[in-house]
Amino acid sequence: MAQTTDPARSDLAHLLRRAGFGARPDELDAAVQAGYESTVETLLAGLTAPDPAGDAVALPDLTNAVAAPGSATSDVSARRARQMVENQQYLNLQRWWLDRMIATSTPLREKLTLLWHGHFATAFQKVRYASLMYNQNQLLRTMGGGSFETLTQAVAKDPAMMIWLDTQTDSAADPNENFARELMELFTLGIGNYSENDVQASARAFTGWGLTPGTFQFVLRPRRHDNGSKTFLGQTGNFDGTDIVHIVTHEPAGTKWVVAGLWSHLAYPVAPTDPIVGSLATAYAKDLDVTSLLRAIFLHPAFTSTTAKQGLVKQPIEWLVGAARALGLNADLQATAPATSPAATSPAAAPRTGRSLMGEFLTLLAQEPFNPPNVGGWDQNGYWLNTATSLARLQAGLTIGEHVDATSLTALPVSQRASALATQLSIDGWGTTTASALNHVAAHPVVLVGLALSAPEYVLN
Repeated sequence: MAQTTDPARSDLAHLLRRAGFGARPDELDAAVQAGYESTVETLLAGLTAPDPAGDAVALPDLTNAVAAPGSATSDVSARRARQMVENQQYLNLQRWWLDRMIATSTPLREKLTLLWHGHFATAFQKVRYASLMYNQNQLLRTMGGGSFETLTQAVAKDPAMMIWLDTQTDSAADPNENFARELMELFTLGIGNYSENDVQASARAFTGWGLTPGTFQFVLRPRRHDNGSKTFLGQTGNFDGTDIVHIVTHEPAGTKWVVAGLWSHLAYPVAPTDPIVGSLATAYAKDLDVTSLLRAIFLHPAFTSTTAKQGLVKQPIEWLVGAARALGLNADLQATAPATSPAATSPAAAPRTGRSLMGEFLTLLAQEPFNPPNVGGWDQNGYWLNTATSLARLQAGLTIGEHVDATSLTALPVSQRASALATQLSIDGWGTTTASALNHVAAHPVVLVGLALSAPEYVLN
């Protein structure tokens, strides 16, 4: 490396990237002063602590489209007008969450919300109501660090999920298998740990679940529910949907599936059969407590290993939000107001509207918040390393470079600028090849920032 750092600082920078979106130099300095274990506890405390910085991001109005349900009119112009409102609300909501991730004082909570959004994936493209996507987002934010069973029970009854996977259409006469299948395949067990008979029994158990028209409140319709005996994962009874969720979340294969998923997103990809998963799953299985599992992950020796530090590529949202946090920008890549400024803290500040500049780049990078491509969510690592995304990353990096206040960089000798930028981005430093390339363009701050953000050392999470 052209630049080195002490191991403790490197481990903490790694922790703050994986348990959030990276740290500014002052945040990293504070973490070094506090120590690794204390920083872990501070991050975990943020899962339930107030978030004044995040709460100060003004929430846009999300009420109009829900007040005019699409099924209520056949008028073409009215439907188009409603769709325009819905689309605008979606863009406003996307902007709001990006700004919240950038501003948050509880980064692990926002990172976990993003992780669960990809795990329990639902998308605006089918749900169509921004208010329902927001409600689900809040559910993941407030419940994501607690019991995984409680979280899954809530997600199962969440209107956005019920629309996305058609649970609200279930009836005894025609059980829909969409949610029943994905509950096991993607959310709790993984392929190979259930049978088609289990899918059919599960679908029967969820019959009668519905939503009230217009208000989208969960309702159980007993006359549409299958009250017959069902055999599911070796257990037999007159099960309903809550019984199914309870059974499946306590399955030994399920505890390993969840542990493997969290470890893979926070450390490096593993299969449920990995020994690390087995060691963590034993404690997790006792109460399914996500916070305790996160603590065990962050304190595991392998979490700060070389394998972990080189094991993940930043997803586009992580990449852009992390850059914005480090460089003092918002979702429009404009300089954020100082913390002491009323504009930064006043809850009465009017929300900005429309697609953000960051949102435009995330469309090119194929990771739009509130709109994953399918029920499987977003993939990792190699999924983001292709010609199209590499070009989009470079374009985004250069645009960020155009918006960054480069005063502190240009005040330095040209020979020190690349190293100073590594410090600002809280990475260990640049490899020889990258350092040579960056030093070659260091006289041009826009290009320097753009290339730095596209460099392997920064693209690695």
